[in-house]
Amino acid sequence: MEKENYYILLYYCYAHIEDPEAYREEHHLFCIQNNIRGRIIVSGEGLNGTVSGLKEDCEKYMAYVKSDPRFSKTEFKIDVHHSHAFAKINVRAKEEIVHSGLRHLDPNIRTGKHLEPREFKEMKDREDVVILDVRSDYEHKLGHFKNALRLDIENFRDFPEKLKELEHLKGKKVLTYCTGGIKCEKASAFLLEQGFEDVYQLHGGIIKYGMEVGGEDFEGKCYVFDNRLAVDVNKVNPTVVSECYLCGTKSDRMVNCANPTCNIHVPICESCGWEYEGACSVDCKDHPEKRPYNGTGYYQKNANGYNPYKGFYQKPNKDRIKSALNVKTNS
Repeated sequence: MEKENYYILLYYCYAHIEDPEAYREEHHLFCIQNNIRGRIIVSGEGLNGTVSGLKEDCEKYMAYVKSDPRFSKTEFKIDVHHSHAFAKINVRAKEEIVHSGLRHLDPNIRTGKHLEPREFKEMKDREDVVILDVRSDYEHKLGHFKNALRLDIENFRDFPEKLKELEHLKGKKVLTYCTGGIKCEKASAFLLEQGFEDVYQLHGGIIKYGMEVGGEDFEGKCYVFDNRLAVDVNKVNPTVVSECYLCGTKSDRMVNCANPTCNIHVPICESCGWEYEGACSVDCKDHPEKRPYNGTGYYQKNANGYNPYKGFYQKPNKDRIKSALNVKTNS
């Protein structure tokens, strides 16, 4: 059995960043120097990331993030793994740390009441409670909480448009959840803004729920945004709820279509995976741009012109670079 010498970290922090592009460069330099890989978003409203690295490198990274007073309260969900979960590091400056179109909402000012996993577990089956999944459809089709209300949305930015479907819940306690908690910060804040009074969110999301209370009543697997694609959550009463996109047999094996112009995220069983060479249809299998299939169904995203060394050598700032690398690991 392979040694699990690596960590996979999932985290976010809503905090004001005056110059996101400058901090992006500093943050990214630290990742390069410490062999941290993954995807990180830097915005004027905070940080959002999933990264991987050797345990000792991830300890340095967490210390680095928390050493900044703006991010001192960042909570990391830590999973162990036998290797990197990403092929490279990608740090981008964007308008939001999760695309919602709700930039006017600040979760530090008002958001749903945070429920720890134990509290969520105690409340979720009450008659006056509705569990609301705020993730995209390809995520909740792979796995979701038992009896959860699931919305037909392709992206989280579509969530506000679904409000009319939720009006009947205004007299209920609404318990929102997502993968790691970040989407719920804006979703629950939006519900409160729109007149919902009893709104809660699962603190730390599905991942923390599985780690701390065993994942009971989470049906299926949890979609994750790294090369694992799907992870087990439920150690108490696990089940498979998703079906192979091609043959209809029960399968929780998540695949990105090998045709990059399609690239849909769907469950495909191992047999169909090899038969269709990682594609979701005959047309995609025969597509001239189809990527080679290695049995995993995971493909590194196109960089789209992203330059990981932007600003490091053209405009070096020795003081900033030295500060970024000289982190007290015992902070």
